[in-house]
Amino acid sequence: MSKIITEEFNLEPADNQRLSSLCGPFDDNIKQLERRLGVEINHRGNSFSVVGKPHTAQAAVHIIKTLYVDTAPIRNNIPDIEPEQIHLAIKESGVLEQHTESSIPYGKEVNIKTKKGVIKPRTPNQAQYISNMVTHDITFGVGPAGTGKTYLAVAAAVDALERQEIRRILLTRPAVEAGEKLGFLPGDLSQKVDPYLRPLYDALFEMLGFERVEKLIERNVIEVAPLAYMRGRTLNDAFIILDESQNTTVEQMKMFLTRIGFNSRAVITGDVTQIDLPRGARSGLRHAIEVLSDVDEISFNFFQADDVVRHPVVARIVQAYDKWETEDQKQRKLAEQRRREQQQATAPLAATESNN
Repeated sequence: MSKIITEEFNLEPADNQRLSSLCGPFDDNIKQLERRLGVEINHRGNSFSVVGKPHTAQAAVHIIKTLYVDTAPIRNNIPDIEPEQIHLAIKESGVLEQHTESSIPYGKEVNIKTKKGVIKPRTPNQAQYISNMVTHDITFGVGPAGTGKTYLAVAAAVDALERQEIRRILLTRPAVEAGEKLGFLPGDLSQKVDPYLRPLYDALFEMLGFERVEKLIERNVIEVAPLAYMRGRTLNDAFIILDESQNTTVEQMKMFLTRIGFNSRAVITGDVTQIDLPRGARSGLRHAIEVLSDVDEISFNFFQADDVVRHPVVARIVQAYDKWETEDQKQRKLAEQRRREQQQATAPLAATESNN
């Protein structure tokens, strides 16, 4: 069991206005530190105590003292400490980077009670996926249907909302038909997008119940929008899920990834074998895997047929398609090689005939 320590200290010089700015309205800044670092912070006046694991407690003490210095009067004005500054101070401390991905035991990452019981990963890949969602700002879940990519992302979002780590959940996906032209869809924006986001809704209804989800949507705590409506926005204190990301273009993926603001997490799910973009258009998911593989704050999780948790026949279907695609690629390469050899063989003859 990890050791728990208590750090006690005073903020000097004592100043009620600076203390109020540091703590924020209703101690919101202190609560954010507690949520992000997993510590307990108590204070009376300028006397503070921090309870937690040694590295997180000491980091919290350092952050509080540093932020208090930042509230020193400037021309008799006390600057406000915003949530963004708390987020940056935590990042600069490097304390969260000390948690390795393997620090969360398999099967213990998610503990959310729903009508069907407790949600937890069923395969090592799923356990790693959830661990990465906790420890990374941006997480990619790439793999075939039925591997739990979307379901576990929604579970992590609900968990973060219940713990008050974020203030809202945002669900989005590109509105691309799966090889079918649906034509004009009646209704308002939500009704037009609903068919595309039904898997996300189903997971939310199961975890939170229909009535609560409806109330959270009315209060904009849960927001549903097509990807095109993300342009120009900055999303703070949010858990953002981009589903079916294989159908984003390169430009759309870049636009989405640059929307992420302070104290936000994003999960991007997709299956690169089911791209419904027009012929010749490059998938933003494929491109992101190539371009962002070396960015430390981003994790990539690749699921296989063994991770499928639907009917056993689904795993066999996925394996059969994978085998066919592998063979098809080999045949295409052989055909292309033969075509080039024929071109090379006929080129000298064509040159001789032209000279004659």
